[in-house]
Parts: sequence; C-alpha cells; structure tokens
Amino acid sequence: MATITKKELIDRIAEATDSKRVQVKRIVQMFLDQIVDELGEGNRLEFRDFGVFETKVRAARTAQNPKTLERVPVPAKRTIRFKAGRLMKERLTENTDRFDPATGLPVDPSIASSNRATG
Repeated sequence: MATITKKELIDRIAEATDSKRVQVKRIVQMFLDQIVDELGEGNRLEFRDFGVFETKVRAARTAQNPKTLERVPVPAKRTIRFKAGRLMKERLTENTDRFDPATGLPVDPSIASSNRATG
C-alpha cells in the first residue's frame, strides 16, 4: 500500500493533460479550498459516482481517562463524513482477493509496485 501525496497527483495530472505543473497546482488547491470552505459552512458536497462529503455533529459525551480512570467531559464537535459513491465502491471491491483482509496489504508485493507504476 502506497501513500500518494498531493504533489504526486499534481504531477500526474500535469503530465496527463500536458499542462504546466504550476497551473494544475493552483487549480487543485482552489478545488480543495472550496471543499473546505463549503464544509465549513455546513454544506453537503456531492460528486456523482465518487461520493458525498458532509459534516455531522458528534454529541457531547463523558469519556474516561485510561490512566487515572477520571471521568472527563468531551464537548460536542463537528466532524466530516465521507460516503463512497457507486464507482468508488465498484473500484474498491474489484480484485479484493489480491489483498490480505486482515492487513489490507497486497498478498503479492509486486501488486503494490505495479499499482504505483501504473497509477
């Protein structure tokens, strides 16, 4: 399993679209900023077949400090929820037999390197 950074995605998009990296970086950052702004306003973002981002309010609760066993109040807070869309679900369920269910890692190490190479 590989970690793909924003920089790597920008490089891939720039190469695939034959665009300047600086321009792609600006557009990707604008897109991400818009997502953050909309979620900050409490709006729901729906990208057909990809998924839905929305905010949920997690209710206040009482937790317990595991070291001292002291009860501690935890205030309510907003959190982000992502629900995968149809195409995302299909892609995630393809070839699941190639991955170890316990770890989520490829059974064959060449899968991880070939996925990284092909994107």
